[in-house]
Amino acid sequence: MDLDLILNQIKDMVKDFSGKEVVNSFVETPKNDFELKKPEKMEKQDLSDLSDEEIIEMLPRLIDHTILKADATEKEVEKIVEEAIQYNFYSVCVNSSMTSYIAKKLEGTNVKVCSVVGFPLGAMSTKAKAYEAKIAVEDGADEIDMVLNVGALKDQDFHTVLSDISAVVNSSYPAKVKVILETALLTDQEKIVGCTLSKTAGAHFVKTSTGFSTSGATVEDIALMRKMVGPNMGVKASGGVRDQATALAMVKAGANRVGASASIKIVEG
Repeated sequence: MDLDLILNQIKDMVKDFSGKEVVNSFVETPKNDFELKKPEKMEKQDLSDLSDEEIIEMLPRLIDHTILKADATEKEVEKIVEEAIQYNFYSVCVNSSMTSYIAKKLEGTNVKVCSVVGFPLGAMSTKAKAYEAKIAVEDGADEIDMVLNVGALKDQDFHTVLSDISAVVNSSYPAKVKVILETALLTDQEKIVGCTLSKTAGAHFVKTSTGFSTSGATVEDIALMRKMVGPNMGVKASGGVRDQATALAMVKAGANRVGASASIKIVEG
């Protein structure tokens, strides 16, 4: 796989659909069957230059407190919500059927609502993903974590991957969108292309993993993803982050958000 050739193909494809040159991977005037949004201007997201002490102090606000197992009960979700409020985690991340429930529970607090879309396989139709995202935002989601179409990426079907992400970005407005690459299933070159497509589609974050595949986040993957998206786009480490040392290593490698169910253990050290 020739990486330069692939990235040029992506740029050519976007140019074909937009009628304009690609500047910094974004398109001014979208056309045709999907719309590319320029992402909101974000401040520096790369926290890797902070000291360990500074990162540990801010860890609660870097964590999406997560419960995504298939058999999660309302009582278990309620416990996660209570913990998130107590520890001031950034968000609670749930399956979309629970979005409305946690939005009501979190109303008036500093904790955001995060919902997953196309989870955990990413192989659903684009229309299904976009509709799920739209309903989740209507139900109160502040952020959407969508799973990339891994098979299409491996087929080098960049049009499908780009339009899939773009449809969710557009349907999710004004919520922010994180694109789950499922890095365990990708080569380094595919990770690079996945990051480029996510940025091109106007996503706000790239994220490593669902936590339901063969492995989760690694320091190497986080460093690669940060290098590809630059300092002003989010990078989320998720999958297998279960203690403070691992979370700290992820942030030092370039992550500015961590998805975890062991959040209390992480912040308490």
